[in-house]
Amino acid sequence: MDNQAMQAGWISYAIFFVVIAVVLTLRVRRMSRHRPLKVEQLWIVPAIFLLITGFLYWRFPPQGLTIVWCLAALAIGALAGWQRGRMMEILVDPKTHEISQKASVWAMLFLLAMILIRYAAREIIALGGATWHLDVMTVTDVMIAFALGLISAQRLEMYIRAKRLLEAARAA
Repeated sequence: MDNQAMQAGWISYAIFFVVIAVVLTLRVRRMSRHRPLKVEQLWIVPAIFLLITGFLYWRFPPQGLTIVWCLAALAIGALAGWQRGRMMEILVDPKTHEISQKASVWAMLFLLAMILIRYAAREIIALGGATWHLDVMTVTDVMIAFALGLISAQRLEMYIRAKRLLEAARAA
């Protein structure tokens, strides 16, 4: 690898980490505030993403072993989403019964870890993708399945917990 290519690689890494730092800084500032949680609307984002996923898989169906990888990614994404949903702080005002959410630092670190894992996986695939017989469509299909599991399970966990907290507040 020549010197110019190495510099371009380092610049790429630097830009990536600067963007991540800026996004995390903005996110951490917003994390300290409670935001209203509309429990009845938690299903909308997963439903839209399910429709998009369904269309993409219908239009470009996964083939062979990619189906197994997609199912595994869906399950892993669901586990990660459930965990991330558990990390979200959900509060119910005892007087008004209004529900609010506040992202936790752990949820933010969890998201950062997933971003870094994705970035590392992309670099590993770029280095050895041909050896592993991975192509862009396979990686895309797997990432879509992972995202669907993550988004859906996170929202489901938040819905279940918010409903439980609201019922407890009304009973008190």
